[in-house]
Amino acid sequence: MSLLNDRITATEVRLKQLKAKQQRIEACRKTVETNRARKADIRRKILIGAVVLAKIERNEFKQEQLNMWLNEALTRPDDRALFGLTSR
Repeated sequence: MSLLNDRITATEVRLKQLKAKQQRIEACRKTVETNRARKADIRRKILIGAVVLAKIERNEFKQEQLNMWLNEALTRPDDRALFGLTSR
């Protein structure tokens, strides 16, 4: 009976180790997924900005409209200063 109890204990210890490993792998997977989503979001924003700026340069979009959007959306003083907007 002692041998059986030893095997059960060893199996339980191994199960706990495997569960801990599974949790670490899942946490790592979530981190990678979050980083990938964040990078994709940043890339989308950069590309949208590039398209808008190109359209402004070609006079296909009015700078005044962009300035109006920026004025409404930007609240941080350093962000506003970057675009030449006055502080609120």
